[in-house]
Amino acid sequence: MTLAAAIIPVTPFQQNCTLIWDDETKEGVVIDPGGDAERIQEAIQQAGITVQRILLTHGHLDHAGAAAELAEALGVAIEGPHRADAFLLDGLPEQGAKYGMDCKPVTPNRWLEEGESVQIAGHDFAVLHCPGHTPGHVVFVNTGLGFALVGDVLFQGSVGRTDFPYGDTAALIAAIRGKLFPLGDDIQFICGHGPGSTFGAERRTNPYAGEGAR
Repeated sequence: MTLAAAIIPVTPFQQNCTLIWDDETKEGVVIDPGGDAERIQEAIQQAGITVQRILLTHGHLDHAGAAAELAEALGVAIEGPHRADAFLLDGLPEQGAKYGMDCKPVTPNRWLEEGESVQIAGHDFAVLHCPGHTPGHVVFVNTGLGFALVGDVLFQGSVGRTDFPYGDTAALIAAIRGKLFPLGDDIQFICGHGPGSTFGAERRTNPYAGEGAR
């Protein structure tokens, strides 16, 4: 079983919508379809994959803005994030209106909790609740594969914004240091914006959450 991945930067926010699939079965998932649904569907067709479900890491516009449209078009369920982000998913039309984007509200078929798992291309990925950027943010990780999808929790050289009314810097840093870094230095991750990295590189050098940070 070989996993393949493709990143489709979507919306003016250049969010990393990610397709992950099994190269043999051609079955996979879409993670964080923030917008540009037609472009995402073109990428799915080019890869020749059958999408089994849509996964959301959190409820921000640039990660969930096209989820309802895409789920309807593909006939698949939406899973995630944690229920604490329900207010953001309910407010997607208002979020979108501020940026000239037409978005539908999203009600996931399944909310996710810490300790549960999701299926990604035939592999079980653990669900970690990592609040701070949003109250209901989740991360997907498979330690056996050495791979994680972290949304906007952690970036190469940075961490997620917490300057929202519901943001919590202490909770974000605690999640990164207490839940992600202990999983192992070799784990590679795809994040919500920009290039990915490894937990080890960020543990050593990240100026906000790494060893040198206060």
